[in-house]
Order: sequence, then C-alpha cells, then structure tokens
Amino acid sequence: MAPRTRRIVQALLYEAIAIAVVGPVLALAFDEPAGSSFVLALLMSSIALAWNYGFNAVFERWEQRRGIVGRPWRVRALHGLGFEGGLALILVPVMAWWLDTTLWAALLADLALLLFFLVYTVLFTWAFDRVFGLPESARGGAAR
Repeated sequence: MAPRTRRIVQALLYEAIAIAVVGPVLALAFDEPAGSSFVLALLMSSIALAWNYGFNAVFERWEQRRGIVGRPWRVRALHGLGFEGGLALILVPVMAWWLDTTLWAALLADLALLLFFLVYTVLFTWAFDRVFGLPESARGGAAR
C-alpha cells in the first residue's frame, strides 16, 4: 500500500473504532447527554484524525532518517507516547471549553482517556501492521 494511502486507511480505521468506544464512555464519564457526548467524540475524533495523519507522516520520516528497520516495541511505545502527548495538548483545551470546566479539570478528566488511548494506539498500530504489513519506512524504504 502506498504510504499516503496507508496513513489515510490507518487513521480512518483508528478513529472509527475510537468513536464506537469513546462515545458511550464520554456520556458516562462526564455525565453528559448522549447527543452532546457523541458530538464531542466526533469533534475530538476529527481533531485526532488530522493529528494522526500529520504525526504519522513526521514519525515515518524520523524513522527513516534514523535507519530504523522493523518496529521494535520501544519504537511503538515512543510512537504511542508522542501521538498521545501531542493530542493531549490539543484536546484538553477543547474538552475544557466543551465541558465548561477548567483546564486542570479537563486534564484530569482526560487522563483516563489518555491511558486508554496509549494502550489502544500501540495495540492498534501493531494489529494494523500485522494485517497490512509494515510501512516502507520500517522496511528500509522511502516514506512519502
């Protein structure tokens, strides 16, 4: 699969599964009406989708420049931490605004989601690589 196509397919699958899981969790965790939590999940997913595409493009270039072949667990963990850390910097203010709370409260509320997504990201990318194969960057090829 071409690198750009791979990133798009990966991001869409990742977000579709995430919305299916997070929508109901948001309603319960934040004591929000189902409609509001679904819209928040969609908004967060849209932001995460754009972040996913951009982050993976940069990560694969970094991977290629470093000469990393294959994806050992330490690289997968770095990927998950980088993705989730950057996403938290974006989403916490959005959550604070949507939930009409402080940034601190939004950060605390987001920690449970961050922990879930850290594990989910690592496991999802592992499963994605198993189903679709490693990207060119992890096989020693060029990333585009």
